[in-house]
Amino acid sequence: MTYLYHFLSWIMNGCYAVCHNYGLAILIFTFISKLVLLPVSLWTYMNSITMIKMQPDINMLKVKYYGQKDIIAEEQAKLFKEKHYHPLASTLPLIIQLILLMGVVGVIRAGIENPAIDMSFGPIDLGSVPDETGISLLWSPIVAGLSSWVLCIAQNASNVLQSEQSKYNKYGTMAFSVGLSLYLGWFVPIGTAFYWICSNLMAVLQLYILNAIIKPRKYVDYEKLEKSREALNEIQHVGKQKRDGFFSENKKRERRDYKRFFSVLNKHLVFYSESNGFYKYFKGYIEYLLEHTNITIHYITSDPNDNIFTMEKENNQIRAYYIGENRLITLMMKMDADLVVMTMPDLNNFHIKRSYVRDDIEYIFVQHGIGSNNMGMRKGCMDHFDTIFCAGPHHESETRETEALYGLAPKKLLKIGYPLLDETRAAFDSRPHHENERKKILIAPSWQEHNIVDSCLEELLDALKNREYDIIVRPHPQEVRLKSEYMEILKQKYESDTITIQTDFSSNNPIMEADLLITDWSGISWEYAFTTRRPILFIDTPMKVMNPEYQKIATVPLNILLRDKLGMRLDPKHLEQTAESVDFLIGHRAEYAEKIEALAHEYLYHLGSAAETGADYMIKSIQAKISGKESAQNETIAKEN
Repeated sequence: MTYLYHFLSWIMNGCYAVCHNYGLAILIFTFISKLVLLPVSLWTYMNSITMIKMQPDINMLKVKYYGQKDIIAEEQAKLFKEKHYHPLASTLPLIIQLILLMGVVGVIRAGIENPAIDMSFGPIDLGSVPDETGISLLWSPIVAGLSSWVLCIAQNASNVLQSEQSKYNKYGTMAFSVGLSLYLGWFVPIGTAFYWICSNLMAVLQLYILNAIIKPRKYVDYEKLEKSREALNEIQHVGKQKRDGFFSENKKRERRDYKRFFSVLNKHLVFYSESNGFYKYFKGYIEYLLEHTNITIHYITSDPNDNIFTMEKENNQIRAYYIGENRLITLMMKMDADLVVMTMPDLNNFHIKRSYVRDDIEYIFVQHGIGSNNMGMRKGCMDHFDTIFCAGPHHESETRETEALYGLAPKKLLKIGYPLLDETRAAFDSRPHHENERKKILIAPSWQEHNIVDSCLEELLDALKNREYDIIVRPHPQEVRLKSEYMEILKQKYESDTITIQTDFSSNNPIMEADLLITDWSGISWEYAFTTRRPILFIDTPMKVMNPEYQKIATVPLNILLRDKLGMRLDPKHLEQTAESVDFLIGHRAEYAEKIEALAHEYLYHLGSAAETGADYMIKSIQAKISGKESAQNETIAKEN
């Protein structure tokens, strides 16, 4: 800061030596500073244009992954890197201005103490300080505040980035800038306020010059921006209605459940569920625990309408708590339990942390899919769990190889299996079976870029519509929600006695009745094949890869390995072969049934008893912790005696 002060003093004194008028010297000094900092201004201006060019893509990311903050943040960071956008660049001019302002305060105070410098500017004494001289100089901070107000008005109207900000951001920035100017203007010499006024007004002039030379409309597709904004506003409006309703109805309930959770001492077992749909991954374990133990199950959910609350009323071994996302952060930090069981990955990587209260909690990750974690989840998403329930050998090998590659501490990997599959297999095997007169084909795309709906659904339907099959298209719910108009077009074009476009998900799920599944990379494929023992036609659309480093380990992802074993693959460029492939797979269904059953036993642990295996481990782990506590207490008592 000393070097900056000497440098600024040298420039200011040079300006004064040229004009012998301190007011003009400040004016020239301000102009020089703007000229020197012009490259920075140009860079930040172009950076702002880059942001607005990306804004339609960012808006659609928020629509696509609405409510999934971690994924939105990650995808947005990738976009920033790809487009070379620097998020903090817009703050750089303000930081530089504040640093300069502090330097100028020192320079002007030095000028006041220098008898060789005349601080007058016409009738104004630039060395006077309003709070020392009195109310007569109140005009100085007011004019400084007005200059900041004029600058903010200009930026809100004409700055390519700031004009796109929300009203809250615009007027928040304005209030801060004007307030700072009024406050500082009262305590610093009038010369400093004059510098601030000159700087603000020159910034306005510079903004309009840049707008005239570098026209933003040459770079920004405002029509695309407006459409993306409308899509985002629509989904946010629905979300806001839900949030407002939730807030008014459930705020007290959440606070009450939070207190109730911490009022219970010696909690042994806690499950956390993101929403009602995740209970199915815990169901087998919980039902076994309820039937074979008296362990109290503490079940935290972030869904106020979770069915667990109905179950709580029917079984006094269950204690259910509604905890929203924000309060969940502090609850997890204060967690006090022996075991915490979750399907949510990325523990400790984002907002959900391990307990700050106890370091001996065992965090168990329960699989919510059979496929590859290495390819299908973010890198490092399970690094902070203690124990992983593995559905099959691939989960073990992937984890061990990852630990070796990145030098991670080994986790406890348990051969458990996949209880949800056991349940669906049992349900399928117990139902009456009959051959469909007309074979049913289910087309169930995934929810990712370039999926079947996005890339080749109509070509598939054209290839199959004149065959002797009943075809059901069951798009992902997100696809239906975001592309409702296209879904109606599909219905008008294809729906008939043999083709159904299923957009009402309250109707029966046809997966158990289908003779063949056509999909891309959907996780439904493993559950369908291993439950029904029926083959799959995989369309080789681009893979969904969450971890770009997945190929660094040798284990081939199950998502890739089993495609040729559970059925056939078809290149989207050769969809004219669809009917032939479908005929072959259905015609050889019996052979595939034997092959798929063998694959299920090869690639999954404890087929038929996964829930019992996992629950037994939980029971033994809790018993070991209780014994450990009792031993520690006995040792303490012995020492005291």
